[in-house]
Amino acid sequence: MAGAVSRSAGAAALRLEGTGTDVEDIEIQLLLEGIRLCYGYDFREYALSPLRRGLLTAMSREGVGTVSAYQDRILHDAGSMQRFLGIVGVNVTSMFRDPELMRCVREEVIPLLRTYPSTRIWVAGCASGEEVYALAVLLEEEGLLKRSNIYATDLNEDVLAVARLGSYPVERVRRYEEPYQSSGGQTSLADHYSVTGRTARFNLGLQNSITWARHSLVTDGSFNDFHLIVCANVLIYFRPNLQERAHRLFYDSLVRGGYLAVGKRESLLYCPDRDHYEQVRDGVNLFRKIRW
Repeated sequence: MAGAVSRSAGAAALRLEGTGTDVEDIEIQLLLEGIRLCYGYDFREYALSPLRRGLLTAMSREGVGTVSAYQDRILHDAGSMQRFLGIVGVNVTSMFRDPELMRCVREEVIPLLRTYPSTRIWVAGCASGEEVYALAVLLEEEGLLKRSNIYATDLNEDVLAVARLGSYPVERVRRYEEPYQSSGGQTSLADHYSVTGRTARFNLGLQNSITWARHSLVTDGSFNDFHLIVCANVLIYFRPNLQERAHRLFYDSLVRGGYLAVGKRESLLYCPDRDHYEQVRDGVNLFRKIRW
């Protein structure tokens, strides 16, 4: 029986790797609609190609052979839904993965933030939190952390739980030293964490300025006015309509003169207010809101 399930799941994988049949496209639509109605997560406007790949992986791990069978599993098993989020959600991140962007924030944004009595920063789609801690390190080195409020949000509660701990494999964290230096780091990244066994934990002083919360760019609205919004490598997973919605949310959430940072592979192409931004530095996806 186990072999039969494995062969069935493998056959499903071969189908989903292609463009999919009309029936499978309908099954995927029904699955996503069921998830929205049952759990409140809306993946209907996610880009289809990465969604298919994630769905393929999830089905294989669950040992189901059809999308309809997977839908039945998810709708009746909350644990299966959490595993789906862990695979299909945008959970890939690292510290200082775009050193040029972080250097630009340090050199161009920090001087303006110094003029405010307090600053509000939103990291949208923060995943397991490494980019959030990178930003906190930068603010601490510039003497702004204690009067900064960093709001870090994600769709997935499981990755937020990891982020709240601020603990990561030490070998992974040590690999961030080079991009930290390239981003304009002032000392050593090791000054900002302690090591116990094989785990590196970021200092409590960094964590105290961060608020972690669940937020969906698909269904939730603005919750504050921000001086800086960072949303890197999330929009590439969205279809144009959803990218437009997210950009409208960011624009409405920025103060005038505020900054929006997106990933290297992203742009303002689907931003309805792109003419209201100016690029801060050539080759860096950091933009300043110049008018309402």
